[in-house]
Amino acid sequence: MVQSKAASVDDFMTEVSPDRRPALDRLRTLCLQTFGPEHELMAFGMPAYGPPKLPWIAFNSQKQHIAFYVGQTAMDAFAERLADIDHGKGCIRWRKPEKMDFALIADMLEHIREHRL
Repeated sequence: MVQSKAASVDDFMTEVSPDRRPALDRLRTLCLQTFGPEHELMAFGMPAYGPPKLPWIAFNSQKQHIAFYVGQTAMDAFAERLADIDHGKGCIRWRKPEKMDFALIADMLEHIREHRL
């Protein structure tokens, strides 16, 4: 799935492959706990959190990996902890859902919340 046409995050989650669903459910739960359900939306064909035109974060189930889009500021703040994780400009990628570092994700979400809300 590169870009979903799902109308809601619930609909998006039904499209996710079963092997990735538990990790994406956990990621979504962390996002909802951090930002609240009022900030959840579909943007650019993926679940996102924040204002509709420029969400703070987003995630997606790509063909080869799970992508977590957090922006460069958060990437810079956690550079040391990202050293051994595949990442690029503002995006972290996990080829295997079981390798996702949910402690790091929670810390990054909190960092973004503190700087955006």
